[in-house]
Amino acid sequence: MIKKLEKTQSICPECFKDKKIRKIDAYITEQDGKIWIEKECPIHGHFKSIYFNDAKLYHKWMKYQVTGRGVDNVEIENLPGKFSLYPKHFSQTLLANLMVTNRCNLRCSYCFMNAGAAGYIYEPSLETLKKMMEAVRLEKPVPCKALQITGGEPCIRQDLIEIIKMAKSMGFVHIQLNTNGIRLSEEPEYCKKIRAAGVNTVYMSCDGVSAETNSWFEQNKKAIENLRKANLGVVLVPTVIADSNLKEAGEIVKFAIENIDIVRGVNFQPISFCGRAGFAPAETRKRKRVDYVKLFEVLEKSFDRQITREDFYPVPFIHPISLLAEKLKGAPQVEFTAHPGCGGATYLFIDGKKIIPITRFINVEKMMEFVQEQSKASELFFKTKLIALFMKNISDFIIQSEAPKNLDVKKILVEAVVKGNYKALGKFHRKTLFVGSMWFQDVWNVNIERLKRCLVHYSTPEGIVPFCIYNGLGVGDAIRKRHSISIKQWEEQTGKTMKDDLWKNGPLT
Repeated sequence: MIKKLEKTQSICPECFKDKKIRKIDAYITEQDGKIWIEKECPIHGHFKSIYFNDAKLYHKWMKYQVTGRGVDNVEIENLPGKFSLYPKHFSQTLLANLMVTNRCNLRCSYCFMNAGAAGYIYEPSLETLKKMMEAVRLEKPVPCKALQITGGEPCIRQDLIEIIKMAKSMGFVHIQLNTNGIRLSEEPEYCKKIRAAGVNTVYMSCDGVSAETNSWFEQNKKAIENLRKANLGVVLVPTVIADSNLKEAGEIVKFAIENIDIVRGVNFQPISFCGRAGFAPAETRKRKRVDYVKLFEVLEKSFDRQITREDFYPVPFIHPISLLAEKLKGAPQVEFTAHPGCGGATYLFIDGKKIIPITRFINVEKMMEFVQEQSKASELFFKTKLIALFMKNISDFIIQSEAPKNLDVKKILVEAVVKGNYKALGKFHRKTLFVGSMWFQDVWNVNIERLKRCLVHYSTPEGIVPFCIYNGLGVGDAIRKRHSISIKQWEEQTGKTMKDDLWKNGPLT
C-alpha cells in the first residue's frame, strides 16, 4: 500500500534533458518501510526515486523541519535567466560557496565541473570575486560569516593567498578551502601560508583508503602530515558511490579517528546525478545511488553498532540554539533552518579505544526541548533565570553512566550553552570527530520545498544561488558559460596550455 505523506513540487527530468525547467506536482510517499518521491509529467509520465530507505528515520528527522525568516534584501525570484521556481527563499546564507576557477589538476570520472569537461575557462577576476563576497556580507538581517573557496581546484590559482586575505579582511570569520589536496601534499610551506592568510579548515576530497577507491590516498596522507605541521584542521569529504567506495565508508571514519589530532570530521556526500551524470540511464542510477540509510548501514556494520543511524540528527535539530542565542544577545543570529533532508550528523567522542556518540551520554532531545522552551521565556531577568533553570535541570540531560571518564560534561554544557564561553569546549573538541552527510539534490529527486530552505549558496557574478539549483538544475553551468572564455582564448592570453595544469606525478582519474 502506498501512503501519500506530503504534496510538493519537483522538476521533470526528461524536460530537463531538452533544456526546459518544467515544474510538476510531486508527492513524498511511503511504501514497504521506504520513502519515495513520485512525480508525474503530462508529457513524459511517471517518475519515482528513493528518498529514504528507512521510513522510521525519515519521520524522526522530518519532525524537526522549521521555516526561517530568510534574507530581507535578496530575492530568489530574481535569479539569472528569468529562472523562477518559487517566490521566497526561507533560509539565510549559512555558508557561501565562492567558485574561483573551474580549472583543475585532476580529471575525476564523476566530475562535471572542471574546465576539461566543460570546454571553457571560468576564472573571475579579483575585482569580481570581491563583489561576489560583498553580496553575501551585505545580507540582512544577518551577514554571511562563513565562506568556502571552491573550484575546480582553487590551489591552481597563483593568487589564492590574496583571495583568502581579501575574504578575511571582509569579515568572514570562518574560511574553508575545498581542495583535492594534491598541492598541499607536495608543498608543506603552502599549508602554512594558507593558514596564515586566514583559512580555518581544509575541506579535502578523500574517496577511500585503498588504491581501488582512491587513486590519491597517499597524497591525502601526505597532505594531512603537512597540515598537522601547519596546525590547520581538515575535514575529509568522500563522494560516496554505491558500487564503488560505499563499502569503505567505515574505514574512512577509522582513518579520521587515527588522525583525530588534525582531522576534525568526515562529511560524506552521496553521489548526485548532475551535469553529464544527470543523463545516466535508470539502471546506472539505481546501481550507484546512495541515500543516508545505505550509508548509515555501512557505518553500523563497520563499527559493530557502536554507531547507529539513531545517533544522527538533521541540521535543523539545533535551530533552538539559534533562538536562544538571539534572545540572549538581543540581535538576529545565524539560523539553522535547512530542510531535514539536506543532511544529518553526529559527534563521536574518542575515549581511548572506545567510540561514544555524543547521543549516548547527553540526552540531546530533552536538552533541545529545554532550550526551545527557554527561548520563549519572558525578558525580565532572563539570563539569571536561565542559568538557574539550566543548573537545576542539567542532570536530566546527562547520562552519567555512559559519559567519558575525566570529562566534566556538566561544566562544558553550562559554559557553552548558558555563558557562551566556547573555550570550555576545547578539551571536548580535541577528542571529538564530526561525522555527517549532505546528499545534494538532482533533477530525479529534487523537492522544491527542500530547495526553499537551502543554507549553502553560491555567490555568483549574477547573484546568490542555492546550491542544488546551482549544481542540480544547471543554473551554475549557464552562469559560468556567460562569464567564461574559450580554452583557446585563455591559452593565447596566458601563454599556457590546459595540459600545464595537470598533475605530473600520478594518475589523473
